[in-house]
Amino acid sequence: MAPSANGSPVAYFGASGVSALAFFPLWKAAAIGQSGYEVAGKGYWQKYFEAMKPPWRGSIVVIGGMTWARAAIFYGSDTGSKMMRDQGYGTGLSATVPSLVVSAFAQAVNQPFVRTSIMLQNPGEELAKKSMPNLAMMRHLAATKGIGSLWTGLDAAILKTAPKYMTAVVIKDYMGQLLAPVDPANKNAVLLKSAKVAVTAGVAGAVLTNPLDVVRNEMFKTEEGMIPCMARMSREDGPKWLFRGIGKNWVAVAAPIASTIFLTDRFKNW
Repeated sequence: MAPSANGSPVAYFGASGVSALAFFPLWKAAAIGQSGYEVAGKGYWQKYFEAMKPPWRGSIVVIGGMTWARAAIFYGSDTGSKMMRDQGYGTGLSATVPSLVVSAFAQAVNQPFVRTSIMLQNPGEELAKKSMPNLAMMRHLAATKGIGSLWTGLDAAILKTAPKYMTAVVIKDYMGQLLAPVDPANKNAVLLKSAKVAVTAGVAGAVLTNPLDVVRNEMFKTEEGMIPCMARMSREDGPKWLFRGIGKNWVAVAAPIASTIFLTDRFKNW
């Protein structure tokens, strides 16, 4: 997934927007599961589908934030990687450095919106009933916990987001080189190769970083630091907290990442 010839980011933003919109319900279910919020239902699947259902609190903010951030990360990573390779750097360094830098920046900008959106998914949250719930939650946090609380969990978020996208970008780049070449005229073969790369990259990035998703979401609830939060969960739950919500998360994270990679390739060819 290299930058298009004219360097236009339109394909990246289009693919990111479609993916963010299509998979928002999965994101909501994953956020609820990793945060430990209670939802109605008896069995796993009943609770899962209950978590996905409306109301979709903060959906506009979440979809908008995901769209620009994911597009910036993949476009910046591809552009930066090409520039570094042109300067003589190897594939490994060219794939990792741009993705780490851009994803860390995107996460820092988005963090107040991420925190408020996740807190709004609590079924019992009264502020979710406001006409502008994210803004209401930001004001509440700033008034009760200080303006800095909007960036609570940023360390865990960067440690989660940067490796997640770095892993996806590295796997995407290496698989693109390692898989057998296909005839560009064979559209089915091109689509299959693109799908293999996209799905593998998305799943790997999601599964490897699930524990940091859990830590970040728990920090939003408790205002703890990252290390104290991890220590407490280890005392209370043992190692099982590392896998909290992973069943929902690997789908909720892997699907839009894979979709963005795949659709970007498709949109470029239109």
